[in-house]
Parts: sequence; structure tokens; C-alpha cells
Amino acid sequence: MVGASSGFSRLPSTPNPGGPGSVTSPSPGLAVAPTLLEVMRALAGSNLEAIERGKTIFFPGDPAEKVYLLRRGAVRLSRVYESGEEITVALLRENSLFGVLSLLTGQRSDRFYHAVAFTRVEMVTAPATSVRRAIEQDASVGLLLLQGLSSRILQTETMIETLTHRDMSSRLVSFLLVLCRDFGVPSSEGITIDLRLSHQAIAEAIGSTRVTITRLLGDLRTDGLVQIDRKKITVFDPIALAKRFS
Repeated sequence: MVGASSGFSRLPSTPNPGGPGSVTSPSPGLAVAPTLLEVMRALAGSNLEAIERGKTIFFPGDPAEKVYLLRRGAVRLSRVYESGEEITVALLRENSLFGVLSLLTGQRSDRFYHAVAFTRVEMVTAPATSVRRAIEQDASVGLLLLQGLSSRILQTETMIETLTHRDMSSRLVSFLLVLCRDFGVPSSEGITIDLRLSHQAIAEAIGSTRVTITRLLGDLRTDGLVQIDRKKITVFDPIALAKRFS
């Protein structure tokens, strides 16, 4: 069952007014280390790409030739098994790094994830060869990429933990708490998940059906735990929501 600490205690603080990837003005005489966004955009062959919601970014088996940094929106990473079952392994937020398998091998390799735009997304992409060259020339670039990869692994672990709940009600609650943590915007009413989520999209993310998700969300709304307006979900009290199924 979901504990009261599931995803809520680590809600993000108010973002930098300059937006993700922005740099605060340094004090006079102090050098400011480049951000991962700045490093990626400076690489040879880097490009800014926009992908519409529901479109595939790469399929399992595609050549792993590029590295991606999510600039806006959310990306769903999943694994497709021989049985045909597709399991979500991560729901990536802004400033997430993915597609790094190409950096971990000394030769061309293939993807084993399916990456889909969960919302409309903007990404900075760079050839794996350019990223490897930058790491060889500057160890600090490698450190930035390692930090990005570590964050991505933590997101995967969180999603796996969410999907271990056999009871679909608990699985949905755990997923909503993860969304509150990663995409939540505090308001006077509670925490609004800053994504437009269809019932079908939620069902696909947690291995359920649209009919089941519609029923369970209706129960949560009836119980006064959530509000849904134009596909945006507001959780009035994440701790109370977690305790509802603890």
C-alpha cells in the first residue's frame, strides 16, 4: 500500500524565474559552471526538436546514435516484452537526460526502450559522437551527464515501485503522488499536476484500462480527494490521498 511519504515529501521547490536551464546572474568575479542544457546546445550537430503528444521518439531496436535532453513536456519510457506487454519504466520531466545507452558502449548499439511524447515536448538532441568527444575533452561534462543519468535512474526506480502495487487503486494513487512530486504546481486548492492527462494515457502508463481509471478517478473525486478540470488533476491534500490507501 501507499505510505504517506510516497512522492509528496520531495515536491519540487518553486522553479527559477528564468525557467528550466536558466542561469542565475553570478556575483562579480565568480565563474558560473555551464548547465547541462548549455553544454548540449553547444555540441556539434545539436538540434532543437519538437514532438507532438503521442508520437514516438524512438522504438526498441532503433540505432542509439543520439542523446536527448528534455526541455519542455514529459516523455514516457517503456519496455516491450515478448508477450507484447508494454511496461512504463519512467515518466521523464523537464531537464531529464535520456537515450544515453549510446554513451555506454564503444560501438553502435540499439535502443531497448520505447520513448513516446507523453505531452507535446521540446528536446535538445546531440549526436553521441559529439557528446563522447566533449567528455574526453572536459571531465566536467562527464560529471554533468552522470548527474543527469543518476536522476533518470531514480525516476525509473520510482516508477517500478509504483507498478509493484497489485491493487489498481493503490497503483493509481502512487502514480498521482509521483506526478505531484515531478509535475506539481502548488495552488490555494492543493497541488495541480501540470499535465493534461486523458484517462487513456494514465491507463497506459500504469498498465490498466481506460474504464477502470475512469471509475477510480470518479471514486477519488466523490471522496473529495481530487478535482479534474480540462484534463488537469488537482490533488487537494497529497498526504490525505496517501493515507486513504495506507
